[in-house]
Amino acid sequence: MDSLPLHVCHVHKLSILLNRAYLLVHSAALAFLIYYRVSFLFQVPNTRTAPVLPWLLVFASELLLSFIWLLGQAFRWRPVTRTVFPERIPEDDKLPAIDVFICTTDPDKEPTVVVMNTVLSAMALDYPPEKLHVYLSDDGGSPLTFHGIREAWRFARYWLPFCRRYGIKTGCPELYFSALADDIGFGSSEFMIQRQKTKERYEMMKDSITQARERCGQGHTRSNTARDHPSVVEVMQDESNYDTVPVLADKTKMPLLVYVSREKRPTHPHHFKAGALNVLQRVSSIISNSPYILVLDCDMYCNDPTSARKAMCFHLDPKVSNSLAFVQFPQRFHNISKNDIYDSQLRSVFSVQWEGLDGLQGPVLSGTCFYMKRVSLYGSTIDEDMDLEELKRSFGSSDEVIKSVRQIYKPNVINDQLSLQKVTQLPAASCSYETDTKWGKEVGFLYDSVVEDYSTGFRLHCKGWTSVYCDPSRPQFLGNGTTSLNDLLIQGTRWSTGLIDVCFSKFCPLIYGPPRNISILETMCYGELAFTPLYCLPLWCFATIPQLCLLNGIPLYPKVSNSFFVVYVFVFLSAISKHLYEVLLTGGSFRTMQNEQRVWMIKSVTCHLYGSLDSIMKKIGMRESSFMPTNKVDDDERAKLYQVGKFDFQTSNMFLLPMVALVILNTAAFVGGLVRVIFVGDWDKMFVQLFISLYVVFMNLPIIEGMIIRKDKGRIQPSVTQLSVIMSILFLFLGSIIISIVSY
Repeated sequence: MDSLPLHVCHVHKLSILLNRAYLLVHSAALAFLIYYRVSFLFQVPNTRTAPVLPWLLVFASELLLSFIWLLGQAFRWRPVTRTVFPERIPEDDKLPAIDVFICTTDPDKEPTVVVMNTVLSAMALDYPPEKLHVYLSDDGGSPLTFHGIREAWRFARYWLPFCRRYGIKTGCPELYFSALADDIGFGSSEFMIQRQKTKERYEMMKDSITQARERCGQGHTRSNTARDHPSVVEVMQDESNYDTVPVLADKTKMPLLVYVSREKRPTHPHHFKAGALNVLQRVSSIISNSPYILVLDCDMYCNDPTSARKAMCFHLDPKVSNSLAFVQFPQRFHNISKNDIYDSQLRSVFSVQWEGLDGLQGPVLSGTCFYMKRVSLYGSTIDEDMDLEELKRSFGSSDEVIKSVRQIYKPNVINDQLSLQKVTQLPAASCSYETDTKWGKEVGFLYDSVVEDYSTGFRLHCKGWTSVYCDPSRPQFLGNGTTSLNDLLIQGTRWSTGLIDVCFSKFCPLIYGPPRNISILETMCYGELAFTPLYCLPLWCFATIPQLCLLNGIPLYPKVSNSFFVVYVFVFLSAISKHLYEVLLTGGSFRTMQNEQRVWMIKSVTCHLYGSLDSIMKKIGMRESSFMPTNKVDDDERAKLYQVGKFDFQTSNMFLLPMVALVILNTAAFVGGLVRVIFVGDWDKMFVQLFISLYVVFMNLPIIEGMIIRKDKGRIQPSVTQLSVIMSILFLFLGSIIISIVSY
């Protein structure tokens, strides 16, 4: 008799039917649209109603949009969800060990208290403490971060026993002691006393970190040599007499906690987060060498202590474990407002696309909240008798690293623990260790782009590895969502740069994927993500060319009386209806759909454009790679604007000017086109272009409000509006001249 399953996969048959029917009907409509555009090119030149150049630009934009849309339909081909049964996994003594990797780099943007809350929540996971090892990578070499982890270790002596005795689910102290906590506890007098004592200890930890920050001074919390410092590896140990610790904390086993600051020198590339993760891999392989790795962002708390056991429902299932590289959990955020004007929750990604990928070969590696099998990052299977020199060419010259690589393929072998003296002198954390090795190329997290998660996950799937997506009802991890327009666009620019780096490299999914062990549908999904920044091209076209032609009386779309007008109406309504259906199905509203479309437009004309340009400039050697971490510091004013649903336009003019100028241009085009329709009477052939201008203006009403109505600090400054008006006038003037030239 077979044992009970550790997990069950639910195939959404109704969604599959609706998605495939939509794909068929919408594709047919797009085919008619393409036929209409192509037939124009075969008309006699004297009978054409519009110049060829603007027509071709619009046609090319429609083709690119249709192509990216077609790739995206692979996400909807076979959506599934999963149910896990963690109570069925083996006993604690038979569970494999786990190493937790947490990365931080700048205590000014990533507050130390926030980082330590993440560390403490990881230590509080419901897992055998002797099999749990937590590593914090401090890429800035900050003395404040080092002080913070010592304080967190001391506080953990109180926090972990408290969580274990009373079954506290919220492992993040800050979240638990706030009004957001949903598991206050038993309510007994003993519990309330211990809770209060633990809270006081937590406040002491916070005060100590705050005082240390004040001693360092704002802006100086990173090491003065943040890009030029030696490596530091230190295992946290008991340092003081714990006579003051209550009985609750006595004889409590603690997970291993290790502070790692890799060596960084200006003469050596450090490869940002991917480089930090690879150093953690090597250091942890020498110290604990756990077969599984949990990777967390520094602000992504463990909100459910059972996530490790849920992940093991897949990793320990013999039916899927052999090819399974990682279990991906969604990123959820505790500071999302009801309106969510910036689409910070990434609804489409974690509620639609990743479920669809799970029905293929598995979701994309998402940077955080995933349990990875260590051997999947080693490039190829390691033979026990493999030549030592060959191993060193792949993994470096450290004998300890080579030994750990061989041991990881023997699950019954326990890794030898190094003495603490040797731990602090690990050469594997040096900046020159990876020279002439395969780290970042075939081993570990890859260095192809700043989106190391996307690149690494794609190459794993190409090698035949699979992944699964687990989304329980209780969020397993909670983080800080983006609550300002500035952070949203900076983050989007970084992602766009990395995706375009991959898109125009030899690892482009549509070229690199098909000959390898990855399905065509999985390849299409990766391709859609890689091509996403190219939305900037059609969006810029649709926001300018039809409007310019509208003011000059040049029709680019069929007349209302033309049968092909129905095709355009159907394509628009079909896309809108499908988007609204998915939003409502995943718990959103009409306003959610509106916000998502607005953010898509804003990102397409700003960060997608700048990210693409940044990637091109790097490829031609005009600039170096850069990585700007998203700000994790809560700004009260910005947070307040976000909570009430108002855009905060305190961002760079580089981002503001395109947005504002295009809204002004479309407003002028709509007003001018409306006047033209009224007095000239050509509404029949100009209706579509008039509607496009109106739609752009309607979707971006918050920008108009920020220019004209609002007087608060988050408004659009008059100087930006004035400069945008000048840019719009110049564009209209030059565009009219070009239109006049190409018309003859």
